[in-house]
Amino acid sequence: MLKIGLTGGIASGKSLVATRLEELGAVLVDADAIAREVVEPGTPGLAAVVAAFGPEILDGDGRLDRPRLGAIVFREPERRAELNAIVHPLVRERAAAVIAAAPEGAVVVQDIPLLVETGQQKNFHLVLVVDAPEDIRLQRMMEHRGMTEADARSRMAAQASRQDRLDAADVVLGNSGTPDELLASVDRLWHGRLLPFARNISQATVAARSGAPVLTEPDADWPRQASNLAGRLKAAAPDDVLAVDHIGSTAVPGLEAKDVIDLQVAVPDLATADRIAPLLAAAGFPPWPGILMDSPLPGRPDPAAWSKRLHGNADPARPVNLHVRVAGSPGWRFALCFRDWLRADPAARGEYAAEKRRVAALHASDDTTAGYAAGKEDWFRDVAVPEMERWAESSGWRPPSYVPTGVARTAQS
Repeated sequence: MLKIGLTGGIASGKSLVATRLEELGAVLVDADAIAREVVEPGTPGLAAVVAAFGPEILDGDGRLDRPRLGAIVFREPERRAELNAIVHPLVRERAAAVIAAAPEGAVVVQDIPLLVETGQQKNFHLVLVVDAPEDIRLQRMMEHRGMTEADARSRMAAQASRQDRLDAADVVLGNSGTPDELLASVDRLWHGRLLPFARNISQATVAARSGAPVLTEPDADWPRQASNLAGRLKAAAPDDVLAVDHIGSTAVPGLEAKDVIDLQVAVPDLATADRIAPLLAAAGFPPWPGILMDSPLPGRPDPAAWSKRLHGNADPARPVNLHVRVAGSPGWRFALCFRDWLRADPAARGEYAAEKRRVAALHASDDTTAGYAAGKEDWFRDVAVPEMERWAESSGWRPPSYVPTGVARTAQS
């Protein structure tokens, strides 16, 4: 199934988006609704809340007095943390049961107001953030919910910052306009991205790519996207993934590139790479069939030393090449050293940019990027490797070392 984490600040319009997604066919798991259910009269959840906050937070019918409790927890952060420690585990348990009952191939949307605050973004194929400027949200709370400005600001301050939510987002739905405009954007997202994504996951298929190589200007957002993707990959196989690194041209600031994020997953051996392949596929990264090695480069001509596994992204809107390589292998080392050389040496970066432009022009009418990739091989062999190795020796560059246990960590080089 395709798992979507939906979030947004208070009064952002998140509930409207959730309702529309459910109307379109998604299985909706509403964390707020579940949070109310788990503290209904007679539940262990309500008993735990009363034990922590006292019987005065009940109304005359023995139900939770939400305004009274809210006045406490939004004023006192430590009490809010205490309440969350009671309610959040119960919500997650109930949500897990709903998700387990969803049909195969479903699009499951979890509406979680505190998704970012609780660090759950790595558990989803996509994080969808409904966004509106703070002044608009403040106006909505005062006009439509009858809040005072002080109360509204207190509620907003109790949540993650707007920037923190945007940093976690794969998709941002702006809601500064009309409800109809917001609903139209949800419909486009559903048909253009979510349904194809769900189909690709169900079929364990990489999203289709076609067309000639197109180089784009450097995007300052590439590293953020890569970091979020890496978090999902490490969560998919935490006991087997040694590190996930952003490599390739999008990892080099200032370098034009195809809008494809390259990531390298370091594993102890190829048996591990094969064992975690289904886990990576379930996380949205199915294998590319038949691609089992890199092209050997000087110094290690044995093809077997360049074995790897290659996965792609099932998301049609975010192309990813996922190179699963053995830590310490020549392909693993080259990917890290080449990236760091280009980051450190402006002349090398300019030389590679010129080569990329030259080869892209030669293959501008191709139907795929295969010719573009093959066309750079001579430059890598004859120019890049010798220059890179001289830089590595003179700079003292060394590849990272990883703890050879089941603990995943990010490589630093």
